Amino acid sequence: MTLARSQVRSGNPPVLGAADWLSLAAAPTFAIMALLTAVLGGGPMDALCSAARDAPLSGMVPMYLLMSAFHLSPWLKLLSSRRRRAFQGCG
Repeated sequence: MTLARSQVRSGNPPVLGAADWLSLAAAPTFAIMALLTAVLGGGPMDALCSAARDAPLSGMVPMYLLMSAFHLSPWLKLLSSRRRRAFQGCG
């Protein structure tokens, strides 16, 4: 159990630990990699990954976008916990 989870259960506001920050860094990192690959070109790895050009998800840019989407879970959890705390404060 991470520090943030134990503090949420005890009623204290969550403090993000190193693992939490690392999990939050994944989605934006992959999104930036997708953007840079789209703008600057993928080079030899893009040619290798897009051998099947007819496939809709071929190439490095779609791969990075999918990886970014799969790593959105920590962001969604963080946003929902903040929204929940905001609604608890209103009542």
